[in-house]
Amino acid sequence: MTITASLVLFAVFWFLILFVVLPLNIKTQGDEGKSSYGTPISAPINANIKQKMLLVTVCTFILWVISMIVIYLIFLI
Repeated sequence: MTITASLVLFAVFWFLILFVVLPLNIKTQGDEGKSSYGTPISAPINANIKQKMLLVTVCTFILWVISMIVIYLIFLI
C-alpha cells in the first residue's frame, strides 16, 4: 500500500467516525428551555467540538493502525 493510499484510508476513517460522533451528547436550546434571538431551538448550546475532534483522531488512529497491520499481514503471507 502506498503512502497516499494509507493517508486516504486515514481520512476516510476520520470523516466516518466524525459523522458518527458529532451528534452524540448534544444539548439543544430547546432541551434547556433557553433560546437565543435569531437561532432555532435545535441549535446546540455547547457542542464540545475540541473534545470530539480529539476523540475522533485517537479512535481513527487506533482503527487505522489495526487496519494497516491486517492489510500488511494479508499481503505479506
